Formats: sequence, structure tokens, C-alpha cells
Amino acid sequence: MKTFTEHDSLQRYSLAGSTMGTRYTAVLYAASGFDSSAVTTDLQQAVDKVDQQMSTWKPDSELMRLNGADCGQWLAVSDELIWVLSSALLISKESEGAFEIGVGALVSACGFGPQAPSLNLPGRQAGAGDVLEIDPDNSRVRKHAPITLDLNGIAKGFAVDQLARCLDRHAIESYLVGIDGEMRASGVKADSRDWCVALEKPIKGRREVLGSLELSNTSIATSGDYRHWRERDGVVFSHTMDPKTGAPLASDLASVSVLCTSCMYADAWATALLVQGLERGRLMAKAQGLSAIFVVRDGAELREVTVGL
Repeated sequence: MKTFTEHDSLQRYSLAGSTMGTRYTAVLYAASGFDSSAVTTDLQQAVDKVDQQMSTWKPDSELMRLNGADCGQWLAVSDELIWVLSSALLISKESEGAFEIGVGALVSACGFGPQAPSLNLPGRQAGAGDVLEIDPDNSRVRKHAPITLDLNGIAKGFAVDQLARCLDRHAIESYLVGIDGEMRASGVKADSRDWCVALEKPIKGRREVLGSLELSNTSIATSGDYRHWRERDGVVFSHTMDPKTGAPLASDLASVSVLCTSCMYADAWATALLVQGLERGRLMAKAQGLSAIFVVRDGAELREVTVGL
């Protein structure tokens, strides 16, 4: 394949498709005559594959087969699921349990899964790291106790990384790919300027821009309480779960955005830092060498606190 350079006449292409209940987007620069249909097909296949591996909304996904497997039963799974599960357990350990994929029962009880909400919260449960055994050499995994896994805090970021890998295979050097607020940028635009992305205000029910960031060869992911939430009898339930309390997260910290090379890691760490709260989250971001933006509700005002930027 040809590698496009600054000496070629570059044109802007905008591609998109459906995935994970929302849409992916890919904006890229390539030479005139670029076959966008072939790349669109590959991009769609990439996100469809992740959805089939890690969705909690598809009863036949690899993740749901694992959730339904008997304890002690080895289950053969894809290398991609092995990688995401292993990464999730590592980040859980590094975040002192703030990032936890074993909260599927809690997520469902609060109405953020395919089942009807029960609000019968299961309480604090064992972490996935205590229950899950991963055998990467043989691409298999098993549970040693009942647990319901949920990868919604990491799978979308992984899917963005897969979109990026797809464009890399097509020798495209300048692009911005994203799924909702999870985005990954490569290179610069045709005018040699970095990619510019908006940071959203964490306001329920409407979308406003808080600020903007310039990205090149990096990813950004945001976790917050303003996009997905439920209200019942005047009580608001966040879609982010606090593993330490076994209940939806309740905090003045409205959102956290994390920047790092991998969108998967940015996605998971944004959740972890949100769960930790501002003070512990700031210390943890510094200890991990992460760049992060914390947005705190201070009465009716929003206050930004940055680390590593």
C-alpha cells in the first residue's frame, strides 16, 4: 500500500457507521482518488467484531457466554477479549479497585443493561480479579465463583483503538476516530495543525462546549454522570458504579477526561479516577503519570482541575 506524504494532494474524508448503540466516526486525510468504500467496510467490520465479543446487549456475545458459563468451566475466547480482560484486571489493581468489571449485576439492577431495573442492589461483591482466571497462552478463561462482568467502561475505548489500527493498516497517517466522547488522533491535519476536539460541559439533558483540546498521536476519553443516568422517585442513579459501596456513584465530581496513547487505557482510567473522586483521583493520576481534566460541580458553577497538562 502507498503511504501518503505531505507531498501528495490530500483531501478530507468523513466516514461513519453504527456501533454499540451509537455511531463511530472517522475523519481522515488521504490522496485524491482514495477508495473510501473499502476502508468504510473494514472500519465497520472492526467495530462489529468488538461488539460481538464484548457487548452485554447481545446474548450470544463472547462476554455473555462467559457470564453464563458454569464456574470452573474453561471457555475459549478471542485474543482481543483476553487482552481487554487482562488489561481491565491490571487497571483494577493499579487503581486500588476503583475500576472494576465485576459490577454487571449492579449495572443491571440500576437499569443500565438489557434487563428491566429492579433497584434491588446486590451490594458490594468480590472483584473480578479474585474470581477470574485468564490463560492467555491457550486463549481461554474461567470463573471460580459466580460473577457478572461488564466491559462498558473499557470496550468502547478498545473499539476506538481498533478503528485506529484499521486505518494504520491502510497506511493512513492523518486521522481522528471516535465513538461518542472516546477519540484517538494520529498525525496532523493537511494544514499541519493538530486535531481539535471539544470538551463537553457535564450538564444533564443538553450539550454545551466547556472548552477545546488539540490532539496529535494521542487519545482522550471522558467518564461522567451527565450522559447516561436514571431517575426514580426523585433519586438520580449514575451509570458509573462504585465498587466499594456496591451502589451507583454519588459525587461532586461531574466528569474526568484522560489523555494517553491508548484509548482503551484512557477509557478505563477516566472511570477509575471518577470513582476515586477529586483528591484521591488527582494523586492517582500523578502517580500513574496520566494527563487528566477533572470537572467539579461547585454549587451552580463548574470548576476545572488539571493534572499533567
